[in-house]
Amino acid sequence: MRAERVFGLIWLLFSLAMAWMATGFEVEFAYEPVGPKAWPLTLAGLMAIASLIMLVRPHAAAAWPAAPVMIRIGLLIIALLGYAWVFQWLGFPLATALMTVVVGRLFGGRWPACLLAGVAMGGGLYFFFDRLLDVVLPLGRVFR
Repeated sequence: MRAERVFGLIWLLFSLAMAWMATGFEVEFAYEPVGPKAWPLTLAGLMAIASLIMLVRPHAAAAWPAAPVMIRIGLLIIALLGYAWVFQWLGFPLATALMTVVVGRLFGGRWPACLLAGVAMGGGLYFFFDRLLDVVLPLGRVFR
């Protein structure tokens, strides 16, 4: 089986699981017009469409990446799971900043650039979503 089809199948299962988990998101009061389900369901739908494209029409030259790339992919998955795990506790700005630094380093970025990007992404996205779009994001226990 081609590498792209295997990845497409795994990604399709992941996006379906994500959509199933998002259907359980409930809040006691409506703090946004669309509720907390909209973003994860939209993202899961787009991911499912992309994975179906990979399953139906794989690229002819797709092959398994070399071992160092697979290790980085595994570390990226671990980092994403860690981001989800610490999101409420650390809050959006700090968790996003740390995730940005980790992803930057995994893709070969230098420490100063990754740290600067992390601060810009964490603070900038928090300001954009929380202050400009009125999307409530957790500050975490660190900033309380």
